[in-house]
Amino acid sequence: MIEQYIKNHKNEIIEKVQELIQIPSVISPSNNPQHPFGDSINDALEYMLKLGKHLGFRTKNIDGYCGYIEFGEGKELIGIIGHLDVVPEGEDWKFPPFSGTISNDKIYGRGAIDDKGPVISSLYAMKAVMDTCQIHKRVRLILGLNEENDWKCIDYYKTHEEAPTIGFSPDADFPCIHSEKAILTGYLKMDYSAFLNKDIVIKEINTYGNAINVVPKICSIILKINSPKITMHDFIENLKNIITKTDFEIDIYKIDDEEIKLTSYGVPSHAAHPDLGINAISRLIIVLSKIFDLYKIKIDLFDFFTTHISTQYNGENLGIDFEDNSGRLTLNVGDFYFKNNMLQIGLNLRIPVTMNMLDIGNSFIQHTNSYSNIDFDTISYKPALYISKENKLVKTLCNIYNKETNSNLEPIAIGGATYARAFDHCISFGANFPGNQDMCHQTNEYITIDKLLLSCKIYAKAILALDKLE
Repeated sequence: MIEQYIKNHKNEIIEKVQELIQIPSVISPSNNPQHPFGDSINDALEYMLKLGKHLGFRTKNIDGYCGYIEFGEGKELIGIIGHLDVVPEGEDWKFPPFSGTISNDKIYGRGAIDDKGPVISSLYAMKAVMDTCQIHKRVRLILGLNEENDWKCIDYYKTHEEAPTIGFSPDADFPCIHSEKAILTGYLKMDYSAFLNKDIVIKEINTYGNAINVVPKICSIILKINSPKITMHDFIENLKNIITKTDFEIDIYKIDDEEIKLTSYGVPSHAAHPDLGINAISRLIIVLSKIFDLYKIKIDLFDFFTTHISTQYNGENLGIDFEDNSGRLTLNVGDFYFKNNMLQIGLNLRIPVTMNMLDIGNSFIQHTNSYSNIDFDTISYKPALYISKENKLVKTLCNIYNKETNSNLEPIAIGGATYARAFDHCISFGANFPGNQDMCHQTNEYITIDKLLLSCKIYAKAILALDKLE
């Protein structure tokens, strides 16, 4: 009955994924207390709540911070926790990133796999169960709006609403996730004031809205020649030589006789897998370090970077290289910032579950202490999630996936962070399938239609199984 329901509503499910993708729900500044994450994200929330009500569910907007869609009765609450916000679209898409274009049985668009497609899949799984089966617990689809940033939405939910008794987040991979690394975001900072009268000075840095949990695809900087001893011609030739030797993709654009713009290009990927991308910021900083050194200008932050970070993704040069069953420590350079004479580099680390956080802090203290004007500030920290593979929730969801796909896979660990770690008795479950390229945060993000519908079936079966789980 569930399979037939999903088959009968195939076109509707596809259409709703497209419509949700077409809402550009990237976080934006807001002066409206009812839209704390911006108007577009609020539009996505209102769209989902209206759809949920139309489908016959109970709905609630929780002060613009989040919302939920629910059915069923009973004391126990099965939670499905997804999010409607997305990272910035990036560049060079073959289809407009907020179009929801269908091509070769794929739905393209920002949020297609992270997390709008899985959210719609979960909603229609709930509808299939509600219309065809009898269950004894409530089922609630919790709609977060700030997952790609600092999780203020889910914090607000936890202080104002009921926590699920058990549940899953459709925001990672199948067969299921039993372990998620800890995540630390911090900034290396340096006061640039003493360098404003040097022969070459930094005027402006632009990362084009890159989220710190994304390997940056593009980064640019404007430099000014501040001395008659340096000609623009010689400066450009020296830059060309450096760039040629590094073999980086960096363009040089002469603005006028004093200013020049460098634009570095990379390949984006999720910060949980920085080795799958090419970091435009890292490459630009390496070239900047070399050109400033050539003109006898030592910028400590660049020296620290090229000595201890450079193009490494695993903390090896910081003395914090570590690996356990949850994977290896990874480091993404996700931000490069210059304002009010402060020069900053933003780092996003994914930390194995058994690693001691003190080791990381001590390493940064040890290495920055040798520079008089560099500090490292921790901006946010999310503790790791670890649940045994033998846990009944883990085994139940993994078994459902294996049965529906005729597989025999084991639960896995990831470097990403999902809302599963926000609640007890909750793990991440799909919707990316084994063997599929992980398009989360990438250009040309998509979800295949067949996997969208298969995930809907799996989620419906998961709801039924969790309803029976004691």
